[in-house]
Amino acid sequence: LGRQGIYPGNSFNCVFSLPLFSCLAFCRGRVVRVPKGPLIRVMGTEVVIPCNVSDYDGPSEQNFDWEFSRETDFVRIVSTWDSTFTSEEYQKRVGNGDIKLRRSSNDAVELVIRNIQPTDQGRYKCSTPSTDATVQGNYDAEVQVKVISDGLSVSGSKARSSVSLRLSEGDSFKLRCSAITTSPEHTHLHVTWQIKGGSTWRDILSLTHEGKFHPGPGYEERYRNGDIRLDTGANDTYRLSVSQASSVDGGAYRCLVSEWVRGADSSWQKIQEKSVEIASVAIQRTALGVVISTSNVSVTERDSLDLTCNITTDRSGIFQAEVLWYFSASPDDTLSDAQVLLSVDRDSVVSDSTLISLSHVDRNSYRLLVREVDVEDSGYYFCQAAVWVPLHNGSWHKVVERTSAPVSVVVTALEPDYEVFLNASKTPKFSDDPTELNCRITNAQDTEANIRFTVSWYYRQRLRSDDVVTVELLATMDADWTLLLGDRSRERTQNGEIIFSKKTADIFSLRIQWTSESDRGDYFCVISAWSRHRNNSWVKSKDVTSASVSIFWATQDYTLTVEAVKLKPFFVAGHTFEMTCKVSSKNIKTPRYSVLITAEKPLTDQSNPNGTTRIISLNQDSVVRLEDWTDQTRVDGVVLEKVQENEFRYRMYQTQISDAGLYRCVVTAWSPGGGGMWREAVNGLSNPIQIDFQTSGPVFNVSVHSDNPTIYQGELADLLCIVTMEGMALEPDDMSFDVSWFAVRSFALDREPVLLASLDRRGIVMQSRRNGSSDLSLERISPLEFRLRVHGCEDHDFGNHYCVVTPWVRSATGVWQRESDIKAKPIFLSVKMDVLNAFKYPLLIGIGLATVIGLLSCLIGYCSSRWCCKKEVQETRRERRRLMSMEMD
Repeated sequence: LGRQGIYPGNSFNCVFSLPLFSCLAFCRGRVVRVPKGPLIRVMGTEVVIPCNVSDYDGPSEQNFDWEFSRETDFVRIVSTWDSTFTSEEYQKRVGNGDIKLRRSSNDAVELVIRNIQPTDQGRYKCSTPSTDATVQGNYDAEVQVKVISDGLSVSGSKARSSVSLRLSEGDSFKLRCSAITTSPEHTHLHVTWQIKGGSTWRDILSLTHEGKFHPGPGYEERYRNGDIRLDTGANDTYRLSVSQASSVDGGAYRCLVSEWVRGADSSWQKIQEKSVEIASVAIQRTALGVVISTSNVSVTERDSLDLTCNITTDRSGIFQAEVLWYFSASPDDTLSDAQVLLSVDRDSVVSDSTLISLSHVDRNSYRLLVREVDVEDSGYYFCQAAVWVPLHNGSWHKVVERTSAPVSVVVTALEPDYEVFLNASKTPKFSDDPTELNCRITNAQDTEANIRFTVSWYYRQRLRSDDVVTVELLATMDADWTLLLGDRSRERTQNGEIIFSKKTADIFSLRIQWTSESDRGDYFCVISAWSRHRNNSWVKSKDVTSASVSIFWATQDYTLTVEAVKLKPFFVAGHTFEMTCKVSSKNIKTPRYSVLITAEKPLTDQSNPNGTTRIISLNQDSVVRLEDWTDQTRVDGVVLEKVQENEFRYRMYQTQISDAGLYRCVVTAWSPGGGGMWREAVNGLSNPIQIDFQTSGPVFNVSVHSDNPTIYQGELADLLCIVTMEGMALEPDDMSFDVSWFAVRSFALDREPVLLASLDRRGIVMQSRRNGSSDLSLERISPLEFRLRVHGCEDHDFGNHYCVVTPWVRSATGVWQRESDIKAKPIFLSVKMDVLNAFKYPLLIGIGLATVIGLLSCLIGYCSSRWCCKKEVQETRRERRRLMSMEMD
């Protein structure tokens, strides 16, 4: 009882009075398992009986005891934890290792019995000592072992020992083995053919105990193709058939047979296994040599190329050869990169080609003939051969394939013989003259319909001897005469300034319509010869360069002289001013002139602060244009005309005192440019002609005054422009003024002045556009006083304000003369904010709105409490009674 773990005090947790399903639901205990019997084993083999335990308490590693019984009593065999457990009759076998325990895990062991005998047939019990706190489940399990005699016999063909076979690559062979069993039990055989490569055996093909064929690893494809088969024959023979033998099929072959029986749990169990070596097979590789009869070959263009591929092999019997010819531009290219020229298959069918032929000279020679070779046929040629053998099913198998060494073939081109001559049919003497160059092909020989000529034009700038000469491409032609332009000439060619043409079959022309100084340099041409190949493509075969032609002309600096002459030495205001400009030039081809009349006014003239005024101009096409002449009363008062090719006359009618200043002629010389355009050559400036009026008239002064230069926003600002006169007194009808008011929106006069309003001498007022809400008014309050008013001043109306006055005086002849502009000294106008007035109206409006809202709120509250929220509550009068006791309540 102690060895089984059943001690006093232990009790089962199951209450047997409960129903069975209650016990199964609430009881858990350890479970000891062995295979389901009977276990059928063959005499002399090794028997392994596993045993495991689960659902137990205590340590993870469990102990096991094995006992054996032939009839009723059990005899102790071996234990994992008690060395004295073995009975006397098993001590020798346990000591020799014929019977042993092999632990596979903490909760499982295997009983191993080597060389089992019929006396070992019986019941085997596996027990586990209890480590549980309470006794639960089963603690042992039994299995029946049945020992049968060995009835399996395996042998080779005709019961001979292993044979040796020597085969050629691609041959077929068959191997046989015999397997039979006389077992009293219903057993099945599992037959496997194996090959030994090195030190390990590999499965080829198996016929399983369930009657299924199973190919080994790496033999699946050959099994599906029928190259490996396993057939059964009479007398329990199993035949292995191998087709298309290769080097991997060499080695030792054996037949491995195992015997299987179905157990009590319907699973298949292997009870024994035997093997026998059948044969040793040696596969001899097929030798194949592929050689091209010639080594390096040199052929002239349009000749024929003849190459022969010779094949040698040690193969006997029936076979066919397959040959492919390849071409490659490099000897290092692989077959995938090379080009297939022609091929002949094992049925002697040759692929088609027009200029390339392949012929079968004899059994071992194949000739490649390429007719009318081109330069592009230069490269490396090699042939590839393969040997095919027939199979039993009528198909063919390739047993060997080899490639020859490449043969270098050089095709020498037939270059045409010709010379190139370049000459200049037109050379420039001045800038913008045309230039024409002709590139001629001379002494042409060996030129036929398959030769085509193209030209390339180049330019080389003439530099000092120590500088590197750079060559620039102007244009080139490709094989189909398409013109490709260089960067230097692209834009000018597209504009028609440079023309490339082919005049005749042997003359190419370059024409520069208007040659400039940047075109000076050396020019040369390159004539390229192109040869047409078999595929109608053109390949350049030769380049010939001409001698260079220099385009150069001596240049001198342009010279332009302009002289201004005053025709009337003395005149007074109101008369006509007249002067002429005479022009002379040197080193300018067919020049034309454009003239501009300018006037340099005194710095006191406010109409042009820069001092120089552009009055009128006449361009090279004799078109007159008024430039900065703004006097609308004298639009026709200035005239500029061309007297001669190099002489121009300027007139100014009814001169004014304000016209005083220095007058000049600015002349520009133009020469003809490209495309009918004019190119500016040089500019010239004449000597000054002075207009000075000697007068003893009055002198005017201008000032600005304001009684209140500091004002608040919204108020009125008054500014007075006062004109004072000194010297000779004038009647009010003999003088008039143009008045303009300006403002500078800054303290330091560092911004541009802004025109506010103007009043001309006719009394017409003009105002500039304003952005604010303030307004302006300008009026004359006396002959010498002018008032500017700013209504509703805003903060942006601040700044320095001044007026500009232009006096007009009537002469004794009744002509009005304009005096120089007079600018007054600025006065600063400051605009302040009236805080009280700014917040007065918003404050009154806020107080009024708050009062109205408060009164309205009181009215709404009174009405709501008076009519809407009134509720009458009637209280029921209770009688006075004495208090009752708790029990009565």
